[in-house]
Amino acid sequence: MASDLSSFLKDELANTLEQLLSKSVSIDSVSKLDVDSLDDSQCIDIAVKFDFADISSSWSFFIPTITATKFEFFMLGGMGDLKEHIDDEIIDAVNEIISNVCGSLCTTVNAQGFPDINSIKSEVVNSSIKDCKSLDSIPHGYFFDLTMDGEKLPIFISFDDLALPYFNEITGGEGQNTATIQPASTPPPINNTQASSVSSSSQMGISSLLSEDAAQNLQLLFDIKLKLSVRLGTKNFLLKDILRWDIGEIIELEQMVNEPLDILVNGVKIGEGEAVIVEGKFGLKIKNIGNDSAKLSHIGL
Repeated sequence: MASDLSSFLKDELANTLEQLLSKSVSIDSVSKLDVDSLDDSQCIDIAVKFDFADISSSWSFFIPTITATKFEFFMLGGMGDLKEHIDDEIIDAVNEIISNVCGSLCTTVNAQGFPDINSIKSEVVNSSIKDCKSLDSIPHGYFFDLTMDGEKLPIFISFDDLALPYFNEITGGEGQNTATIQPASTPPPINNTQASSVSSSSQMGISSLLSEDAAQNLQLLFDIKLKLSVRLGTKNFLLKDILRWDIGEIIELEQMVNEPLDILVNGVKIGEGEAVIVEGKFGLKIKNIGNDSAKLSHIGL
């Protein structure tokens, strides 16, 4: 069985759009694409190549007009008029968004250490405009039911045969026998000296989440150093505005002063807290944080 990347794709698609567009985004469902239900509008076809292990896989992202125009509008800060048709500026904006989505997906997947996916990387190789009705010829197309600030903005993604086994949750097992999957390697055994270096409380917490063998091997990672950071706030700006900044400029963020701060480990949010002063230094008081299983998943362990 290949490693399943379904949840990572959905999470990175939603998270990256939130960061780039400053809007609340969720993927409500994923289903097989029904071309007969599509209207006569156009869409942007973005071809992306993914390389990992000895596999080179081709995916296509199809962004309909209603979604593409909203993406470009909010990427530019929601200023001006919303366009009705796809133009070169919209194509450039959507290309940039999909490139960021795929790059974030690669970074997250590489952090997992999957035995059958090594150093995955992506490259946008082509983009063009198509009629949505012409998508009946694409292989393995799926409808991603995306909601942005309460508005439905669909996205369609097509996988080739090589990618299908890695998206079992989305495809429902379609294509499991069409690609050669590298078997997962057996993790190295842990010796008694390494095992004794882990506290009994940590062993009990991890053992409750994992099998005994998996918990013992996870103990090998306990001394890995991870970077903790706190995000005060974010906001998107136009490049022309940033170029006008000078010393003394005050930059207003979207975060309210009474809102919790994001706690990040290796750039991934795992909880929220509030700033405190500890002996003249800034500190952080944790307000909420994921359980052990969620924290391990978020930081790629």
